[in-house]
Amino acid sequence: MNTSLILACLWVVLANVLALIPSKDSHWTRAYVLIAIGIPILGYVTYENGPWWGLAMLVAGMSILRWPVIYLVRWLRGLRRG
Repeated sequence: MNTSLILACLWVVLANVLALIPSKDSHWTRAYVLIAIGIPILGYVTYENGPWWGLAMLVAGMSILRWPVIYLVRWLRGLRRG
């Protein structure tokens, strides 16, 4: 296993640990931090291992951070409808 996949696994562990800790803002601040950390790791995984591993890590990240993705999809639908 190379460095990028190890970093991606550590990101997943960090996301799960942060989800266990109570939060007053429903974990949104932590989600923004995880997104900011996860995007460069996703690029690194894609660079080192190819697009299929990058896509797999993108799906894994979207399953962990599902509410920001759901709100993004709702916002994009609202923009499309006008």
